[in-house]
Amino acid sequence: MGKIVVTEFVSLDGVFEDPGGAEGSEHGGWSFTFNRGEDGDAFKLDEVKAADAQLLGRVTYEGFAKAWPNYTDEVGFAEKMNTMPKYVVSSTLAEPSWTNSMVITMADVAGLKDRYAGDILVAGSGQLVRGLTDAGLVDEYRLMVFPIVLGSGRRLFDGTKLTRLNLADSKPVGPDGVTVNTYTRG
Repeated sequence: MGKIVVTEFVSLDGVFEDPGGAEGSEHGGWSFTFNRGEDGDAFKLDEVKAADAQLLGRVTYEGFAKAWPNYTDEVGFAEKMNTMPKYVVSSTLAEPSWTNSMVITMADVAGLKDRYAGDILVAGSGQLVRGLTDAGLVDEYRLMVFPIVLGSGRRLFDGTKLTRLNLADSKPVGPDGVTVNTYTRG
């Protein structure tokens, strides 16, 4: 049975909005001001390579679908992102354009766990993450926490129900104080 894994870049104050700068927000690109080091890069590469599928909300999907088909790299990250199955939870997207993409409903999400043995990664997709959290469908949260307080921006868990988590692992990556914290449902 697969597991749904939320994987996010977050600031110390919980902001996950626009870590790469593609959305044009006030603090966009904030994650690029840090060196997450070889360990941080290896963590993200290993995470994607081990995943069986991606689960995305429409807004994140559209951003990824616009960018990822144009990327190549020597380590296989882009190839994996472009070839793995992608499921988009949306009531407005009709024709997904990115390779191996399918539109599903929230009611279909639980069935994905039966379909795959490995991880089903959820990145970005704040509205979806909140819905999955409230429904008790997230098995693991992997938060790459950057030591920065942004003071404004969309926070990952704003509006979710009270949810207790257990810290499964925490490790520093890179020289700038970035940590990867892994939580499971409490």
